[in-house]
Amino acid sequence: MIKEIIYANLIETLDKLKLSHERDFVVEIPNIAEHGDYSTNCAMVLAKENKQAPRKLAETLIKELKKNKDYKKIEIAGPGFINFHLSPAFFQRIFWEIRRKGMDFGESDFGKEHKVLLEFVSANPTGPLNIVSARAAAFGDTLYRVMKKIGYAPAREFYINDAGNQVDILAESLELRLRELHGEVIGEFPYEGYHGEYVRELAQKINATDGVRVFMMTEKDRMERLKDFALTEILEMQRNSLERFGVTFEGWVSEKTLRAEGVVEEVLSYLTEADCTFEKDEAIWFASSKFGDDKDRVLMKSDGSITYFVPDLAYHLTKLQRGFDTLIDVFGPDHHGYVPRIRAAFRALGHDDSVLEIIFLQQVNLFESGERVKMSKRAGKIVTMDDLIDEVGKDAARYFFIARKANAHLNFDLELALQQNNENPVYYCQYAHARICSIIKNARKAKIWPRTFKKELIKRLNKTEEMNIIQKISDLPELLELIAVNREPYRLSVYVEELAAMIHRYYARYKIVSPKSKELSQARLMLLDTARNVLAIVFELMGISAPEKM
Repeated sequence: MIKEIIYANLIETLDKLKLSHERDFVVEIPNIAEHGDYSTNCAMVLAKENKQAPRKLAETLIKELKKNKDYKKIEIAGPGFINFHLSPAFFQRIFWEIRRKGMDFGESDFGKEHKVLLEFVSANPTGPLNIVSARAAAFGDTLYRVMKKIGYAPAREFYINDAGNQVDILAESLELRLRELHGEVIGEFPYEGYHGEYVRELAQKINATDGVRVFMMTEKDRMERLKDFALTEILEMQRNSLERFGVTFEGWVSEKTLRAEGVVEEVLSYLTEADCTFEKDEAIWFASSKFGDDKDRVLMKSDGSITYFVPDLAYHLTKLQRGFDTLIDVFGPDHHGYVPRIRAAFRALGHDDSVLEIIFLQQVNLFESGERVKMSKRAGKIVTMDDLIDEVGKDAARYFFIARKANAHLNFDLELALQQNNENPVYYCQYAHARICSIIKNARKAKIWPRTFKKELIKRLNKTEEMNIIQKISDLPELLELIAVNREPYRLSVYVEELAAMIHRYYARYKIVSPKSKELSQARLMLLDTARNVLAIVFELMGISAPEKM
């Protein structure tokens, strides 16, 4: 917000002085506070095209810029940086604009209705969602919320892998548990089967509805019944877990449905018509190495069954057919081999593969009492998304998952997530919001809270800490653009922790509510109430609550 104003002022000044500005420059906050509120490399970047030394160009620009009363002081630093010290009046004006927008602050048309399809989670419907899925859910949903806030047209989608070998194994596992209920001794359960307690629970459920009728069916009908039952139940389980986690999807796309609609056959036909398939060892191959892949890929095996790559490609083609401009897939760390083959297929079929973005989330490790919690499908202490929500709550879980870069391993400290002190970043940030709510409550009791805040009150905000808070909250619109463009939701946690720290320090240093200084109290209340709005906006984007008391 402020950066854009300074940047526009620099462009206006360059034009007025008839100076060239073909190359792009930046306006940023200096790392050292003494260097000013903002700094630009404008003079150094544009020196060559204007045939001037950087410091000389900086002097020329500063002479003109000093006519603007928004700048308290402008100075040259180093080889030609221009450092801006802004006037309190400038911050006050910006603050009033932020205040006026309320909870709409940060909204924009930056995305220009660009249609983005975010596919994330997409876990196999063969069991409860695990903590890797929880990380993907927090990441994808937060990115969606940010994009929607700033004018994109995003949609969330879950691809249901409800066909293939893993579903057959699920049905077989369910049949074995059902037979156990009817007194059969199974012996050692197959290693590749699904061992979780949820399979026993599914067996009890279907036994209550179907009983022995299942065993009276033909083997084919029995397997179909068990598949349909298990998939329906598990998918509902996953939906409920996601709902508890604050995540909903606009679209649920079934692989089984795609196959039934003939989309898979269409893909094979498209690839054949594009002359990029061949037969070898009685199988049909995709000549993907011609299109950037490291090797060719099997499409149809010698027994006539297709590989999982074919329906996946069919699904991605439907995304393009539905008119999305950008396709973002969020995957776990074990899917790297997927990227070159899907891109190769896009190129082979004449599609621009740059519309497809793959984001890999690294592994999640749970720690408790300094020890890593061992996780497995058979005996994990905490494995599922629901277990994690039950243990630490939705807010802490989402916050911790968002707080790390996608490409960084995440060590989730269960004890830290449960602490109710300043060591826990979730508590620390939410407490800043609750603290302001408490201050406002006390102000109402003391009859200092006004019906409406008068604009003139902002002139009472002139302390360095107040300017810092205004500067920080004004950074939000640009931050949201940065997050959306670079796909980096973790920046929200960095931002909200910095803002919370400023609020806590401000409260510790200054008396907010004082009957002896009513106008000053109201000015400070207005500042904190606006900061509270911004905290609530960020919490909403992160999918966590904004508590009024803690």
